[in-house]
Amino acid sequence: MPAATPNPDNLATDEFMKPNTYTISDLAREYDITPRTIRFYEDQGLLTPTREGRQRVFSEGDNVRLRLILRGKRLGFSLAEAKEIIELYDLESGGERQLIYFLKKIEQQRLNLKRQQEDIKDILHELKSVEKRVRAALKEIESKS
Repeated sequence: MPAATPNPDNLATDEFMKPNTYTISDLAREYDITPRTIRFYEDQGLLTPTREGRQRVFSEGDNVRLRLILRGKRLGFSLAEAKEIIELYDLESGGERQLIYFLKKIEQQRLNLKRQQEDIKDILHELKSVEKRVRAALKEIESKS
């Protein structure tokens, strides 16, 4: 007897009530990162997959946390800062504490980046000045030859 085909009209079946789950390969492929990176985040306590035998099974919550971790990294936050933000999430307050903390971190990061931008501008100016002197010295050496 062939296996029963799921009926999309019957939403009460276990097949359609099952929450989204992901393998480590699914997440690695989705976010273009290595499975080793995902295992590292798991070791750091940021992701908490369940196990089915030897296979890790990641929940939708793990997927969201991974997305937040990677977004935080792109914004220049350390892994520790990303972890703090994720851990502050409180469903009862609608995430208010998390959002206030996140705004403070954004302000700090913006200030850090502006300082770095000024430092880079100063360094580029200094390099231009040194380059000008080196070219002049080289030109002088060449003219004596």
